[in-house]
Amino acid sequence: MKFKVIIDPEREEEVVVYARVHTPLIEELERFVLSNTGADSICVYTDDTWKVLPYAEIECITAVNGKVYATDIQGQQYRLKQRLYELEEKLPCYFIRINKSAIANEKRIDRFCAGYSGSVDAVFKCGCREYVSRRCFAQIRRRYEIT
Repeated sequence: MKFKVIIDPEREEEVVVYARVHTPLIEELERFVLSNTGADSICVYTDDTWKVLPYAEIECITAVNGKVYATDIQGQQYRLKQRLYELEEKLPCYFIRINKSAIANEKRIDRFCAGYSGSVDAVFKCGCREYVSRRCFAQIRRRYEIT
């Protein structure tokens, strides 16, 4: 496999991949390129303050009662102005949907914990837990080929 980068300020950025077959690596590369907008942080706020929160410090983004919140690595919650579907389009590829109202940073998931009723929770490194729907868990299993 070869890798080549050509820096040309006159041309529009473009990524071209030549491959013999379509593989999971190519799918991951495509997701990364299409989701990478160049931004690495998002503006969040509480009742009286706002700050810029790097994507790497976000554990989970949830929607509760029509409001969207980001939980950081200390477990602190911040309010976001965007909707989940808007965030899902602009977040990097390592953010995955875990249920209808939550997006998780897969790099910050510590483990998945199964409940007695067959439910699954994502346990984050900060200690927070969030329910994982069966449909999303099936996609996560396929992504990592867990059997």
